[in-house]
Amino acid sequence: METDDVSVREQLFHNRVRETIICVLLFTCLYMVSYLILTHFKKTAEFVTDDIEDATVNKIALWLCTFTLSVAVCAVLLLPISILSNEVLLTFPHSYYMQWLNGSLIHGLWNLVFLFSNLSLVFLMPFAYFFTESEGFAGSKKGVMARVYEAVVLLLLLALLVLGIVWVASALLHDNIARKSLYDLWEYYLPYLYSGISLFGVLLLLLCTPFGLSRMFSVTGSLLVKPRLLEDVEDTLCCTVFEEDSLSRKLNCGSTSCWVKLDMEAMKKDYQAVRSKRVALEMRRKASPWQRNLGYPLAMLMLLALTVMCVLMVCFNVLELLLDETAMPRGMEDPHLGMASFSMFGSLGAAVQVVLILYLMVASVVGFYSSPLFTGLMPRARDTNLTQMIANCVSLLILSSALPVFSRTLGITRFDLLGDFGRYNWLGNFYIVFLYNMLFAGLTSASLIKTVTWAVQRELIRAFGLHRLPLTVSRSTVPFRLLLASGLSKIQ
Repeated sequence: METDDVSVREQLFHNRVRETIICVLLFTCLYMVSYLILTHFKKTAEFVTDDIEDATVNKIALWLCTFTLSVAVCAVLLLPISILSNEVLLTFPHSYYMQWLNGSLIHGLWNLVFLFSNLSLVFLMPFAYFFTESEGFAGSKKGVMARVYEAVVLLLLLALLVLGIVWVASALLHDNIARKSLYDLWEYYLPYLYSGISLFGVLLLLLCTPFGLSRMFSVTGSLLVKPRLLEDVEDTLCCTVFEEDSLSRKLNCGSTSCWVKLDMEAMKKDYQAVRSKRVALEMRRKASPWQRNLGYPLAMLMLLALTVMCVLMVCFNVLELLLDETAMPRGMEDPHLGMASFSMFGSLGAAVQVVLILYLMVASVVGFYSSPLFTGLMPRARDTNLTQMIANCVSLLILSSALPVFSRTLGITRFDLLGDFGRYNWLGNFYIVFLYNMLFAGLTSASLIKTVTWAVQRELIRAFGLHRLPLTVSRSTVPFRLLLASGLSKIQ
């Protein structure tokens, strides 16, 4: 009997060590990738200064930002890893090499991501900001430790302020919770704070994702070579080269001509625009016919199919919410991996779910940086200061940590939330979940219809040469019948 107990304890110990090693290896890989990304965008002048103290502070802040970004990437991969792990165990149920992939590992990974994401949002990122902005208390000895003391004091004051706000909010909404003592801080106040942060992240995803889904068409189109109907690329390229040479000569003789100096800035902008147009035309000329005529339409059709699939799945989830209470998002303690597929279409449906989750995350990031409120946060290569980098890491962590709740609320996947992700207070409210699904479906459909109709009309205007008209072409001045008539006359 004692031998059996010892063997069970040894097995549990080895399982815990194995799970720890796997999590450490995964996080180390993500940390290195995140560090390479941040070093690509950081401003080099902040780390090569003559002041050793400032350089040390900036390096520590960069390490904290790298940790936060790696946690954000791991939060994005939570649902894909969980769904794919279940399908792998279904495919190889008795494989010796897949014994390390179990529900305990996935559950532990969810708990670690939840812990590290809240640790980064509440402590590490505020400390990194205060650390970079601090100079030490007046009268104290200057140095890195003086900055640490000041940052810690400011962080404690911020924590007291946030806890006071949470206590007031809980007193207004739930008076019985506010009556609890401060000894119940971990059980009542912190989950309430985490629930508010998750609700803010999910609302931010609701605003950014539909806008990002519409922007994905233009962003993808700028990266690919667009086909042009009824256009001579060589003729357009020659005209663009002549125009660029003309502007270049005017800029070169600007030092001897007074009237050119007055319009020097305007000519520089025109020169840059013409130069970028010439580069795009050269790319189109060098592109193969397959890439020029097939790559762009296939990419647009793929984006359209993914977006329509997301809308249809959300509409289906709305119907399920009205008919079946099990469609509500909820948490679970044991994932029961390898028992059944989380999609009615099997492995193919699970792969589609993973693609849609990653697609929604990319669309939300595109929509976030394309919105007027957050355009200034767009990182620039080799020219992003530490304050801007901290703001970007916090924003990405908020979006990514809300992605599992966002995907489950919309019905993109049936994988229930694990650990503390499923303990948010607002997840059990039917009206919030139902209204959230309706808003997402409506906003995404409206953005998609507007984007497709305007894009089709713009391409037809450019294809038939109507963009060269002296008047401003708009929806009212160029009806669709005129586009068809012009196209038929050119074809004839």
